[in-house]
Amino acid sequence: MEENRKRIFSGIQPSGKIHLGNYLGAVRNWVALQDSYDCIYCVVDEHAITVRQDPAELRHKTLELFAQLIACGIDPEKSTLFIQSHVPQHAEIAWILNCYTMFGELSRMTQFKEKSARHADNVNAGLFTYPTLMAGDILLYQTDLVPVGEDQKQHVELTRNIAQRFNYVYGDVFTMPEAYIPKVGARVMSLNQPDSKMSKSIPDGCVYLMEKPDDIMRKFKRAITDSDTEHCVRYDRANKPGVATLMDIYAAITGKSYEEIEAEFEGKGYGAFKPMVGEAVVELFRPVREETERLLADKAYLETLYRAGAEKASYMASKTLRKVQKKVGFLAR
Repeated sequence: MEENRKRIFSGIQPSGKIHLGNYLGAVRNWVALQDSYDCIYCVVDEHAITVRQDPAELRHKTLELFAQLIACGIDPEKSTLFIQSHVPQHAEIAWILNCYTMFGELSRMTQFKEKSARHADNVNAGLFTYPTLMAGDILLYQTDLVPVGEDQKQHVELTRNIAQRFNYVYGDVFTMPEAYIPKVGARVMSLNQPDSKMSKSIPDGCVYLMEKPDDIMRKFKRAITDSDTEHCVRYDRANKPGVATLMDIYAAITGKSYEEIEAEFEGKGYGAFKPMVGEAVVELFRPVREETERLLADKAYLETLYRAGAEKASYMASKTLRKVQKKVGFLAR
């Protein structure tokens, strides 16, 4: 790690494709952070299996996501980019940290309650304890900052509780991480349910990075606007949530203010506005999609990159794990 540079860790599951919300809310910020921080980014395939996965599909999604992150601008020369299951220290430290995590803490985790309701036929132990694995992901690398959305802050708080408990017993072992919440583009809403966050669970309102331009344009042309009579492009999240969602997206891509967008489309109505937002998204994603396809055509090159990333991550993770193992009383190997 470069001197005086704070370290950032973040992970993304391969259980779904990158969509516009992921890109504007997380991945684009990851790219920007590389120049100022020591960044560690991870495809968290171990987290993905808390829900049943098709093995061949999971392998494909993991490789595709790895390629997409590079195509988006994550530079393996600047950042450490790897696949979680390739660094066994994650699973090893998770078990130790499970023994320093209280049952009550895990039972209060909001996402466990939500996922249990969605997957009632498979409420497994991994689903219950995955926040401890997430804590291990973060603490292994002595992370200073964790870029998260508002809905993930609870996981960082749990990680801090675990680290504090361990440090109280064994001394200064773990760095205390803090949540880092980007100010811009952190929350993109669904195109057809603008009161809900963009998600693959609402497919018609979700735009994916690898979608064909025609399909993206079709979704934007069908996007919910509003049933008011004025049909003007004006930012009003409370009364015009559909238009506000489109304006949020257009502002995040173009860098224009709401006032500038309102002036640009004054007198033009939704019929002109929606295709323009769609076109902006198409052009934003076009080079990323093309680069992803190019990378996926050279699997040997991708293998070289993910093996190198895992080796780099494993070296860092081993230092922390060895210290933790010694503290709890394990014999050195």
